[in-house]
Amino acid sequence: MAGDLNGDVTARGVFAESLSKTGASGVRMLHQHESRAVVGVWDRMVEDERGLWVEGRIEDWSAEARYAAALTRAGALDGLSIGFRATKARRDGRLRVLSRAELWEVSLVTFPMLPGARFQARKAGKGRRPALRPSAT
Repeated sequence: MAGDLNGDVTARGVFAESLSKTGASGVRMLHQHESRAVVGVWDRMVEDERGLWVEGRIEDWSAEARYAAALTRAGALDGLSIGFRATKARRDGRLRVLSRAELWEVSLVTFPMLPGARFQARKAGKGRRPALRPSAT
């Protein structure tokens, strides 16, 4: 069992209860975990066999959102990181195994705590904003 750079590991279904209450619309898309920097919306969130799968759109409603979109288009921003409150966890050596957590936000970040947590921009169709999807890692 390998953890992120902070020693956290998520168990399968860790966000199931939280997502059943809020859905994707209840989880914020932030830039670099800044609560003032809501840069888009998450359209879909599901937990699959690999972890949390998110799909969303960066909007153009603020300078910070446009900046995040430009960084993404340039390939300079491609990391994902979560903000959460652990409600059930246990220690396994140096690791903290999270089995239940309230998911608050998924941020677009430069340096993700889980190095493989990446996304890529999907080209927008006519009249649509650029969309995001996790990268295959």
